[in-house]
Amino acid sequence: MRAGINAVTAALVVGVVIGLALTPDGRGWLRHPTLMLGGVASAAASPEPIAPAAVPVAAAPVAPTLTPLAERAARGQLRIGVFGDSMADGLWTGLYREMRGHPGVTVTKFSEVSTGLSRYDYVDIQAKTARQIAEQPVDAAVILFGTNDAQGISLDGEIHDFGTEGWKAAYAKRVDDLVALLRDQNIAVYWVGLPTMKRASFDAKMTLINEVVSARMAALGVPYLETETITRNAEGEYDAYLPETGTGRRRLMRANDGIHMSTAGYLRITEPVAARLKRDAGLTAPVADPAA
Repeated sequence: MRAGINAVTAALVVGVVIGLALTPDGRGWLRHPTLMLGGVASAAASPEPIAPAAVPVAAAPVAPTLTPLAERAARGQLRIGVFGDSMADGLWTGLYREMRGHPGVTVTKFSEVSTGLSRYDYVDIQAKTARQIAEQPVDAAVILFGTNDAQGISLDGEIHDFGTEGWKAAYAKRVDDLVALLRDQNIAVYWVGLPTMKRASFDAKMTLINEVVSARMAALGVPYLETETITRNAEGEYDAYLPETGTGRRRLMRANDGIHMSTAGYLRITEPVAARLKRDAGLTAPVADPAA
């Protein structure tokens, strides 16, 4: 009796194996058999290792293709706008003097005192800049903000105290948004860093802002023109009197508040900005101005 059962069982097993061998799924199961427990397959033989799925990486923002400044200047017109706070007012004065001898080049002041990127409840720089460039288009934007920005930022209903990681992220976003607004209008952006300040505590705050901004400019591929090194003396310290370019004569470069610049000081921080603009625009030596 037992021999008969064994023979029947053997015949059934042989039949199942033959049946599995006749189908692709069956042949696959025979290579890697599993025991089904409920609805879960328990491996009875180690399958070949499976390569892990590729983790999607967020693509970096693609900067729009901008018309080169040299191409714009070759057409006979180059419109430069200066955006920022009271420090940018002085930068505008310097740029106007540096660029006025070049035909077709204009330098317009869009800056406003007591403004910045921290307090959009006071002046929304993003909205204001959008209105300004709609009313008066420019080809290049020179930006200098920061002296009013060492204060909390309110973003999405949350206030981030100055210097915290949340503040850095919020400030970086406003910097990115402003650059994107300008670039989307085919405007080349040049961001000017803050100079060295007299009071150590305030200088530390401005240095933090410079670090956030310079990092964003590097990420966005925007020229960042630092002014800290050219507003220090040979010992690397704040000095109200610095040698004048060309003559080497010591001149008063700073205002009494230790923050703003004298006329000579603004011309000093303008020099690298003007040089970069002239280089990018392919401008030759300026035409002599009889009225100068």
